[in-house]
Order: sequence, then C-alpha cells, then structure tokens
Amino acid sequence: MNLRTILEQFAHGEINIEEVQRQISINYMELLENGLAKLDVGREFRKGVPEVIFAEHKEYKDLVQIVLAELKLKGHVIISRIRRKDLPKLCSMLRRYEKIEIEVGKRSTTLLATNTSVQLSRPKKNNPRIGILTAGTADVGVAEEARLVAKAMGCEVMVNYDVGIAGIHRLFPAVVDMIKENVIVMIVVAGMEGALASVVSSIVDVPVIGVPTSVGYGFGSKGLAALSSMLQSCAFGLAVVNIDNGIGAGAFAATVANKIALKKFNTDKKRKEIVI
Repeated sequence: MNLRTILEQFAHGEINIEEVQRQISINYMELLENGLAKLDVGREFRKGVPEVIFAEHKEYKDLVQIVLAELKLKGHVIISRIRRKDLPKLCSMLRRYEKIEIEVGKRSTTLLATNTSVQLSRPKKNNPRIGILTAGTADVGVAEEARLVAKAMGCEVMVNYDVGIAGIHRLFPAVVDMIKENVIVMIVVAGMEGALASVVSSIVDVPVIGVPTSVGYGFGSKGLAALSSMLQSCAFGLAVVNIDNGIGAGAFAATVANKIALKKFNTDKKRKEIVI
C-alpha cells in the first residue's frame, strides 16, 4: 500500500489513526530477504519518480525477486538495461501473473511493468504531453527509455523517430505536429555530432532536453562529440543529460510537465469555484 492510498483511506474513514501509523512504518523502508536490496518505497511520493531497477549487472534470480517485491508494494516499476539473454525470460515470468501488464521499449532492453491490482500514487491533474524526437533509428532504444519513464509518471508521450539533420526536411512536420498538440517539454535524442538538439531548441518555445547517444565512430566516438556539441550549443532553452541517459531525460521532462499541468489544474479549479 502506498502513502497516498493510506491517506485517502484515512480521509474516507476506512482506517483509524493507529492503522495509518502502522502502515506508514511498514512503508518507510522495505528490506528484501537476506539484505539483497533496500527498496525506496517512498520515492514516488517524495519525488514523483517511480523506482527504476538497473538490471545490467544483477543476477537474474535477484532481479526477479526485486521486481516482484516492487510490484507488490508500489504497483509499477521500470527495469532498465536488461541483458538480452534475460529479457525473454523476464517477460515470460511476468506474463504468468494475471494482474501484471508489461511493455518493452522498441529496440530497447527497458521494460515497464504495472500491477493493475495496486492503486498508483498520483495527484489529480490533466495528463501533460511530452514530445520525443530522435535523429536516427539507432537512437530509438535510448528514446524509449525516456518514453517509458514519462509514461510511468502519468504523461502522454508523442514520438517521431528518424528525423535527423541528414534529411532535415523530415524534422519540420514532426515539430509542427507536436507544437499543435501542446507538448510542454521536448526530448531530442541524437548521436554522431548531436546537432538535432540545437536545431529543435532554436525553433520551439518549450524546454528542450538533449540526450547525446553513443552512436557514432571515429573522432568523438562513443557519444563524446554529441555531448560536446549539445553542451556548446548557442540555442537557448536547451538542457543536456549524460550520454545514453534516456531514463534521466524522461524523469526530468515528466517532472517539469507534471508541475506545470498540476499548477494549471489547480488554477482552473479555483476559477470554477469562484464562478460558482
């Protein structure tokens, strides 16, 4: 049970103050058996960001134990950088549970799992829109990390992939569509020289988050040229995360978008109350 659910049950008279205290004590920190992992069960309530499990260096049996514990406690979890050999096994295992829904990112080893029997802890607001662009199809895996995080944080996500400057005519219709749909934040994922982030930031009036990827070769390979280019950009309104950090970009974009949407929701609510 998450903290928001506990408070809502108390507000509706379903549990007493002693039960509230007991449940909060249980939820403060959950330890897995044998000290395997300490789950930060209060992160989403405190930060608005769900638990993200970095799977790359974990043993499969340990990963399963951590994922199932998180789903039982919080309702959803993101598993990133799953080893290719473990991904089919993990998907098959989760599909055996009737109440668990999963979504795997395209060209990605990132997975969003949701336990539909657990009420998610989210404040009421209009779901804000985020736009994600990639320079090439090789950047899609990192972009999908960002998409799944933003989705888990309650955002609607528009995507348009493979619109890089090598064929810049592809970019403008994609950007126009996103602006028409009132995206609040845009994420631009690009490797090679990373120029797409600067171009997009120079033509839109919303915050842009640049994600350099390790796509590229030769001088400035492994994302160094893309990172340097984005950091050196003269276009205003562009922030940059680390190389291949789709998770961080999605969390930052959704945090900004959710704050704006919640403020607008509360303002509109006050206006309606005044009219009444």
